Amino acid sequence: MSAPRPLVVIGAGGFGREVVDLVRDVGRAGTAYDLLGLLGDVGPDAGVLDRLGVAWLGPVAALADLPRGTAYVVAVADARARERLAAQADADGLEAVTLVHPSAVVGTDVRMSPGVVVAAHCSLTSNIALGAHVHVDRACTVGHDAVLEDFVRLNPGAVVSGRVTIRRGATLGTGAVTRQGVDIGAGSFVGAGAAVVTDLPPGVVAVGVPARVTRDVGDGG
Repeated sequence: MSAPRPLVVIGAGGFGREVVDLVRDVGRAGTAYDLLGLLGDVGPDAGVLDRLGVAWLGPVAALADLPRGTAYVVAVADARARERLAAQADADGLEAVTLVHPSAVVGTDVRMSPGVVVAAHCSLTSNIALGAHVHVDRACTVGHDAVLEDFVRLNPGAVVSGRVTIRRGATLGTGAVTRQGVDIGAGSFVGAGAAVVTDLPPGVVAVGVPARVTRDVGDGG
């Protein structure tokens, strides 16, 4: 039997630590990795990592010191940061892998690109396409014929109905839901608990029930 493949998790915040447990759960289900540790430009709480039993490998620049072909996953919520970090890891010769928690229910016609993370208790049904480095966090639902483009993130409990398209780098907040068939523009952010019932343009923040645009993503506040 071949040795487990070395893997690093990029990002040492809360989601990075959750992905450590996901990697271990995947290993117990039969796809083992040799988890080398976490790295990132924001240092972790050393005590938390000690309790987790995982090594801190240093800043993102340490990617260049890892053997080419080492597996990686970017566990950073912000889409623009995730894109930048993935590009750096690729340039350093690492290879993105897809991680699916064994408790997730995934249909036979679900296509996942490298770097996808599907967390515990998610459900993905039929004819679904997930682009590169998409995050589907805990207890999310993705319905039939949905398309989630590269660097999309679904926060815990988000519900994506059938025939929904979520464009590159958009985020659905915790508990947000979509009406069937809507299109959410690139880089947009849907607030926690919002209900998207009409298409959203790119680069906006939308909140409420029904979700209404409140500002552009870059406006702050």
